[in-house]
Formats: sequence, C-alpha cells, structure tokens
Amino acid sequence: MWERFYGKNLAKISVPNCPECTSREKKKIEAKYEADFPEEERNRDALFKLFDEIDIPMKMDEKNRRHFICKRCGLYATREEISDIKFKLNQRERTRDDKHDDYLEWWSKSKKEKAEN
Repeated sequence: MWERFYGKNLAKISVPNCPECTSREKKKIEAKYEADFPEEERNRDALFKLFDEIDIPMKMDEKNRRHFICKRCGLYATREEISDIKFKLNQRERTRDDKHDDYLEWWSKSKKEKAEN
C-alpha cells in the first residue's frame, strides 16, 4: 500500500497485482497440486487458499501516475487495461466439445419447436 497526502486526508492507494504473472503462478500451482494429490484427495478450497497467497505487486510509474509497471515481466498498463487483461485470462477457451454441446442444444430446441407447431 502506498500512502499519499491529499490536503488533510491521508489516502491509501492499492497497487494491483500483475495479472500475467499471477496467471502463470496459478497454472504452476495447479499443475503441482494435481501432480501431488490424487483426484479423490483434492480440495478446491485448499487450492484457492494457495492462489490467495500469490502476491506480485506492480510498481506505480513515477513519471505517469496512472500507469503501473511489473518488475517481473515488464507489463506497463493502466488500471483499466489491467482489469481487461484479468478478464481475458479468466475466460475459459471454448473447446470443440463446448461447440458440439451448443450445436446439440440448438438442434434439440429446434426439433421441439417443430413438434409443437
């Protein structure tokens, strides 16, 4: 946390974590967790606790106070860009099975509608 003095108030500025480095660390932890524990012993809560321990703070740019820099990977972005990157990284990619399921669902709905008419 950084502190900045605004008039009489002392405001705390939260520094975001680097989304790219955090995502890489989560993948490493998840792979290690899956290798160490058999499927019946896995606990998602324990895995999420490990994810919460990841702390890779970015540094605020001295010249432009609206941008943040990751010392690890070199990402240079505003808060909005960081949130966009987080959103993209958290989205699950559509697999062929997902597309197949969507098509099957569409096909079955279309059959039901034809039978009702």
